[in-house]
Amino acid sequence: MTTETNRGAAAPSPPSPGSPAAPHRLILPTVLAGVFITTLDFFIVNVAIPSLQTDLSASASTIEWVVAGFGLAYGVGLITGGRLGDLYGRRKMFLLGLALFTIASLLCGVAQSGGFLIFSRVLQGLAAAMLAPQVLALLSTVFTGPARLKVFAGYGMAMGLAAVFGQLIGGLLIQADIFGWGWRSCFLVNLPLCLLIMGLTLKVVPESRAEGRPKLDFLGVLVITLALVALVLPLIEGREKGWPLWTWLSFGAFAVLMAVFVAVERSIAAKGGSPLVNIAMFGDRAFVVGLACQLVFWMGQASFFLVLALYMQAGRGLSALQAGLLFAAIGIGYMYTSMNATKFAAKLGRQVLAVGALLMAVGLVTIGITAAHLGTGSHTAWLIPGLVIDGAGMGLAVAPLASTVLARVNPQYAGSASGVLTTGLQIGNSIGVAVIGVIFYNALGERPGASSFTHAFDMGIIFLVAVAATLALLVQALPRTNAGK
Repeated sequence: MTTETNRGAAAPSPPSPGSPAAPHRLILPTVLAGVFITTLDFFIVNVAIPSLQTDLSASASTIEWVVAGFGLAYGVGLITGGRLGDLYGRRKMFLLGLALFTIASLLCGVAQSGGFLIFSRVLQGLAAAMLAPQVLALLSTVFTGPARLKVFAGYGMAMGLAAVFGQLIGGLLIQADIFGWGWRSCFLVNLPLCLLIMGLTLKVVPESRAEGRPKLDFLGVLVITLALVALVLPLIEGREKGWPLWTWLSFGAFAVLMAVFVAVERSIAAKGGSPLVNIAMFGDRAFVVGLACQLVFWMGQASFFLVLALYMQAGRGLSALQAGLLFAAIGIGYMYTSMNATKFAAKLGRQVLAVGALLMAVGLVTIGITAAHLGTGSHTAWLIPGLVIDGAGMGLAVAPLASTVLARVNPQYAGSASGVLTTGLQIGNSIGVAVIGVIFYNALGERPGASSFTHAFDMGIIFLVAVAATLALLVQALPRTNAGK
């Protein structure tokens, strides 16, 4: 997976003069730590939700925005963040993103209201969007050949570990209750970590910029931002407000704004400018199907972690640490398959994604059936087999997803396609959270009890199984490679 923007398949520019001839051994862990901490903050909040909801008297839509607001800002800003790195220096934007992420984490940690927490989470997402696109661009200027392949594998592993173990880390922090901070420690822990990463970056990471100095498409940024907000806003607010007229008008505005965005990007390209997105690549079947696969897969990730955390803590009465330990069961399956994903992908080709999706579906069905039969007295450890299977499916899909898709995309669109695919990851997370929020809270009702949470959780599971099955079907539409897979 890569996050570079519209530069085609051109090789990255060499490091600036004065960079070390051989990569410093701390470059890889330093830069990947930036990926880990930003991904972690998307998922760590799940186990903090019950306590922060009580502490801040937050509504259901506020909780959804705390999760989805981060992902939406992250997704909207990714391509722009990559372009800023091309223009002004990738190390510089990586450091600036880290600095802003540190400030936003502090604001999250001291928030006294749901609205202020949402604002701070959106700011976190924008900071992550400034930081994340620089990672592979920086590493690609330092590592070449087989070493670069290992870097890409490390990148996927860092993201996966942060997603899977974020809940466990959050549970440990809340249980430790450092300085009486409770859920706030999930955000405040970022401060020393970010400062350490910034110090190491200044010392060991070389600067690099893109060749050609592409311009920033401000109009494209504005239109796509408005379009995505118009889509996600009614999904999150509509259920609680009874689906008023403005929600449907907002969906209509999304369609109009997307049409405007396409027209703007085509106009810029026709004039020889630098569009935010290369619209021509949407004529490439591999890219269109791949983007759909990316959106669908990630629609099922944050949404699953959210409803699982709500079910286990609010529905089953588990503490944040107990819930985090159950989340670790997903990590068992994930670790095994993700560490062997390259081997499986070499044998199965594109079908490795379908196998992963079907494994997730089997795990989710197992979890749903188990939850329905647990009642209120049985031990939640019975959920572990289903969680392990689901984690194994995630591991098979998450690492090979982007590389499997990009291997089939026309090389002239490689740079632009990778940027849009990465954006699809975050937008998929946000849409998934919004949709499952509608399903979960509608099923939960006004006066939820333990049985209501089980019913709501199982309704969410049905949606997630449908998402996994859809992914398995979409994979079949990906074109074969020359190897026939």
